[in-house]
Amino acid sequence: MKIESIEEHYQINEKWIPELYLLQVEMVKLQKYISENRQRLLIIFEGRDTAGKGSAIFRFTQFLNPREYRVIALGKPSETQRGQWYFQRYLKELPNAGEIVFFDRSWYNRGVVEPVMGFCTDHQYKLFMKQVNQVEKMLVDDGILIVKFWFSIEYDKQAERIQERLMSPLKRWKVSPVDLAAQEKWDEFTHYKLEIFQKTHTMDSPWMIIKSDERENARIQAMRYILSLFNYDDKSNELIAPDKEIIFPFHPY
Repeated sequence: MKIESIEEHYQINEKWIPELYLLQVEMVKLQKYISENRQRLLIIFEGRDTAGKGSAIFRFTQFLNPREYRVIALGKPSETQRGQWYFQRYLKELPNAGEIVFFDRSWYNRGVVEPVMGFCTDHQYKLFMKQVNQVEKMLVDDGILIVKFWFSIEYDKQAERIQERLMSPLKRWKVSPVDLAAQEKWDEFTHYKLEIFQKTHTMDSPWMIIKSDERENARIQAMRYILSLFNYDDKSNELIAPDKEIIFPFHPY
């Protein structure tokens, strides 16, 4: 298939199309490799509102076999779930053998959004921070590969994107009360974001930060990074290493 024949799928700057096409072909190969080798891959997408988490997941999954991946975007917990161990409803969604699972937000809601918005108590927040590294270590020890992405966006760029959504009849549904508070509570979000980086960036489960002011480049760097983690069959020698200026591990102070 020629690149020109798939342009209809990409409403983006044409300079990105050749590499995006290559990356999505490689993602199909990677999915086959994970399926055949019964591996389990969990990719967590976190970041400030409007940073591009959902659109990045769409690029990852656009041509994958829907039977062998899942996108999990949990809503508010039910009354029953509020009485459960906090991690319980997330653990039910972990990848099975041969599967990739994409978390569009994750248990890190309790690390950032919930304390900022007053959706959890101080005790619940502290208990989460005490337990999360232990939970992730158990999952990694059991063979699950966890990748934690944080999509980073600047204050002015977030304001611009929120306004774009409010002005668009097709995107207005994306604006939640958390979105509307994002600018007002910017410093509070920053405080809790840095707390999770400092306390949950581990050897087993590090944070990869992605500069997301340029949407398509952020998506491409995320895909490059995931593909760089695996030596699968027929891997293209045209793949480019992730740009370390755009995607990089958190560096503790």
